[in-house]
Amino acid sequence: MSTELFSLAGKVAVVTGANTGLGQAIAVALASAGADVAAVGRSAMDETQKVVEATGRRFLAIGADLGSTEPIGRIVRETVDGLGGLDILVNNAGIIRRADALEFTEADWDAVIDVNLKSAFFLSQAAARVMVEKGAGKIINIASMLSFQGGIRVASYTASKSGIAGLTKLLANEWAAKGINVNAIAPGYFATNNTEALRADESRNKDILARIPAGRWGRPEDLGGAAVFLASAAADYMHGAVVPVDGGWLAR
Repeated sequence: MSTELFSLAGKVAVVTGANTGLGQAIAVALASAGADVAAVGRSAMDETQKVVEATGRRFLAIGADLGSTEPIGRIVRETVDGLGGLDILVNNAGIIRRADALEFTEADWDAVIDVNLKSAFFLSQAAARVMVEKGAGKIINIASMLSFQGGIRVASYTASKSGIAGLTKLLANEWAAKGINVNAIAPGYFATNNTEALRADESRNKDILARIPAGRWGRPEDLGGAAVFLASAAADYMHGAVVPVDGGWLAR
């Protein structure tokens, strides 16, 4: 099989939540495969920019808070104007709130749903309007193990990631015939800011590691290969898939 199938040369990718963690690793992986990157985040993305530009690709930083849909049109416009197009969208931005379901607040519900699900849909919609014009595009949503399982103390996060799995299938059904591939990656337990509390809890950390056949937490760079694959021509006949990258968690 030719490695050209996995090349992203000449492509432009938008990656949300690209200032750190999984989003940063995905942005770097796409750039390493040849894509120019528009990175969207609430905070400075200097480190991401440095690593992306070291691959020889162009980098565009777009400051935006996806807690509302207000910046979505601007994100697409700045990408197209600054990098000349929009071929790949990775909906990675996400937040989490933890509390017992009996105590969960409406504010914590709305905050998570707005970032993780609502903005992901409307950014996909805005990107797809550009992609439809040329009859091609790749949208990759970042789902979760909690797209398959219930979890505990993360009601809005579980709801949002279950919604992402369903939304991925819905959009694939509507847009596959238009040349747009919509798929998702479901990371397992990764060492990121979102899981810092779990890793700091000695008992929970031990229980989680005991369940992972690989015997370790995932590293952000472990997602890079799956992202490049789903963004490339190698995945042209994949639509509506939710691909676990979990160290074997779901196999147990």
